[in-house]
Amino acid sequence: MTACENVMVGAHATTRAGFLAAALRLPAHHRAEREIRDRAMACLDRTGIADWAERPAGELPLGQQRALQLARALCARPRLLLLDEPASGLRAAEREHLAALITALRAEGLTILLVEHDVAFVMRLADRITVLDLGRVIADGTPAEIRTNQAVIEAYLGPSASGDPDLVRPDGPRDSEKGVIG
Repeated sequence: MTACENVMVGAHATTRAGFLAAALRLPAHHRAEREIRDRAMACLDRTGIADWAERPAGELPLGQQRALQLARALCARPRLLLLDEPASGLRAAEREHLAALITALRAEGLTILLVEHDVAFVMRLADRITVLDLGRVIADGTPAEIRTNQAVIEAYLGPSASGDPDLVRPDGPRDSEKGVIG
């Protein structure tokens, strides 16, 4: 399956042509397929991977696969987009591209629920943050409130860090702390 065909899957639930039109290859089916392909290409372009459209989806590098997943979700025209660990495993440049895309989607009015362990990524993208520790909500607030919340500092940096709110920084953990935040 090509990257474009993969994204087209995201739009099939929104078509009106139906099974019978597809089975009989009626004009309505062909028209719907053209519309879906156009929408898929627009979503691939929106996520910056239109040049990869005809490549096999499974052969795309990780960063492009994440963009492909986002394009497929966008093809369904969601009002709420749930992103679960979208930055996981991405290199810095790929995270930057993803952050810029999420920011642009928010600016266009799309509501986004982001589940992510990359604290710096979340801090710069979210208006509101809910922090869980072992499945329990320990804080809820703006990034500025979360940055200085004692329960968050203790849960993610350990009790010895609770006296130093500078340890939870908007630009991410210090190099020596990177293994602690997660």
